[in-house]
Amino acid sequence: MKLIVAIIKPFKLDEVVDALSGIGVQGLTVSEVSGFGRQKGHTEVYRGAEYTTSFVPKIRIETVVADEVAPNAIEAIASVAKTEAIGDGKIFTLDVLSALRIRTGETDETAL
Repeated sequence: MKLIVAIIKPFKLDEVVDALSGIGVQGLTVSEVSGFGRQKGHTEVYRGAEYTTSFVPKIRIETVVADEVAPNAIEAIASVAKTEAIGDGKIFTLDVLSALRIRTGETDETAL
């Protein structure tokens, strides 16, 4: 099993969720986060005053999928979230050693 963590632009969330649902991903967690990468933040104008903020608002999506589904999930996220502009985000993939569905006691891939 693989844990896929994607950091994307907020306005791309619905498209990414639809793409993941379309390939059979059944569950995911979404969090509003903020951070910065190479661009070190950005400049905004608020009420006529320009200011620089170090942290850019992003969406963090986490899902655990079977090993054979992971490449398709990564491709779905990458193709839909891409705007070809700075700050499109990142996708991280980590190995998951075990999973347990608390309600039923199912483990590993049956728990997904």
